[in-house]
Amino acid sequence: MNTLVTLFGGLAGVLFLYALAGMAVPGLSPRLRAGVAALVPLLAYFVHAATRWPGLDVLAIHISVFVAAAYALNAMTGARRRGGRVHWVPVLLVAFLVGVVVVNAGLLYVSTRGLPAPLARWWLGDDTVRSGFSGVVAHGQDAAKGVSAELSQAHRESVLGWRIELEGLDSDGPSRALTVRVRDRTGLPVERVEAELHLLRPGAAQPVETLGFHASSPGEYRAVLELPAVGRWLAELHLKRDGAERYRDTRELIVR
Repeated sequence: MNTLVTLFGGLAGVLFLYALAGMAVPGLSPRLRAGVAALVPLLAYFVHAATRWPGLDVLAIHISVFVAAAYALNAMTGARRRGGRVHWVPVLLVAFLVGVVVVNAGLLYVSTRGLPAPLARWWLGDDTVRSGFSGVVAHGQDAAKGVSAELSQAHRESVLGWRIELEGLDSDGPSRALTVRVRDRTGLPVERVEAELHLLRPGAAQPVETLGFHASSPGEYRAVLELPAVGRWLAELHLKRDGAERYRDTRELIVR
């Protein structure tokens, strides 16, 4: 279930529950109706987010949209009961929340899918642009440790001399059959390798999904990758043997 479905589905749920509460209990106050209408979709989304964490930015967008919708319904109902117009302060607050939601939704779209191609060509002036968010690297001692770890890993892979082939990652569609072939420097298959693929968004610290491979023949390992949503992804291949990581590679995926 993608963000678009949960966002607009929850918004429709807020409107439906607010109307349903008014019909079921006519004397119920608009404030209590709005609270119930916002709380139920939020709780349902929290349960969904617990099974597949979308990130704090996506969670904040859902909270702000549901609460703003419930607040707007409460303000309009109260003004109608008083027989007057809605005060400009609630209108300004709702407009501000809607603006925040629109800006956050735009940033979320760009961070996961990159700029739309026509906008990227108009703004950046190039036919081959890559506008995906590449993440943030902290400065200081931790950054130096990260660079040192990467250099050490590259040196170990060079000494090891494994030849790695990964097939199926660039195929089309959300479901992709992957095959990893591992050979040593003499061309012989390497057995007893533990292969994992970590799927994560650019800039994210934790993977969305971790996929394990199974051995199909000597030196050959297979798995089926189910991409959960469209957009830009990073696929990290990790190969371990005898409990130690021997190889790591990161590739970019784009799901249209």
